[in-house]
Amino acid sequence: MKAGLLAAPGRVAVDERPDLTPQPGEVIVSLAACGICGSDLEKVKGNYRATQVIGHEPVGTVAAVGPGVTGVTVGARVFAHHHVPCYACPACYSGAYTYCPSYTKTNLDPGGFSEQFRVPAVNVSHGAVLPLAPAVSWEDGTLLEPAGCALTAIRTVGLPPGTTVMILGLGPVGILYARLARTLGAGWIGGADPSPLRRTAAGRRGADATVDPRNAEKVRQLVQLATGGRGVDLAVVATSAPSAVPLAVSVVRRGGTVNLFGLPEAGSHLEEDLQELYLRGIKIIPTYATTERDIAEVHSLLAAKRFEVRDLVTHRFPLDKLPDAFQLAAQPEKALKVIVTGPSFSG
Repeated sequence: MKAGLLAAPGRVAVDERPDLTPQPGEVIVSLAACGICGSDLEKVKGNYRATQVIGHEPVGTVAAVGPGVTGVTVGARVFAHHHVPCYACPACYSGAYTYCPSYTKTNLDPGGFSEQFRVPAVNVSHGAVLPLAPAVSWEDGTLLEPAGCALTAIRTVGLPPGTTVMILGLGPVGILYARLARTLGAGWIGGADPSPLRRTAAGRRGADATVDPRNAEKVRQLVQLATGGRGVDLAVVATSAPSAVPLAVSVVRRGGTVNLFGLPEAGSHLEEDLQELYLRGIKIIPTYATTERDIAEVHSLLAAKRFEVRDLVTHRFPLDKLPDAFQLAAQPEKALKVIVTGPSFSG
């Protein structure tokens, strides 16, 4: 079978791998589609420490199940989540599931950009193989995981009704954050991104106003105008750019929250006046990844048509064109969400 792999920093390749046979508790999925995530792009650049497996937003058709598997049937349309927590450690007991020491030790084999991939038995037993509702298309399904990340973040930082939000970075996951915040009752939502394509997409169903952050003063002016000079309740850093953090701190109100949501650049540092943070009562809360529970909740929202994601997919590439797909996905002025399609895909 064909499998897309990280061949070396700076390069992805499609190689031949042996066909897969499920072991006890495992599920084999035939790929329909898998989105290219910003963290996949960071892995290619050598800027991601947790894992080097690429492809974690896959949907497909169940091709085979191993002995002992229940509740998952051959031929079913599914999404498969790559990481699961143990639910039995101090991190899990506190609700910080994605910081479980076991979380990143599970993964799809050999990754989501493969004609077929193996879902480990522990993932299957924890409910990480999610059947897709008929109303949820393959393309919708490729956005379940990033939307789940946004929902996990929102639940972590809190979003009381009427919350004012400024999102710095309007890649697909930043836009999903905006759309979910809108669905869940946020008041005013602003967004900032250098790409006109992304600002336009954010404004369709999520953000009330958007601005180019290369002029930081315009970002601050937008927030001041929208909030009567107070600052937003929640500033979301949905980009790896270190410069976005001080900008977020500058636009959040006294007692407000800065959510470190996007993957920071490796080796970057937080350089803020600590006394200023102390006196203003600014909470800085990082959030990372998502759980199968939040993905299932996002799936329910999509199936009920409570928010839309399909328009975020701008380009589709067959698996054997994986390097071309990655090259385009790294150009935010040209593409929003790029997906890679496999044998089970039908438009």
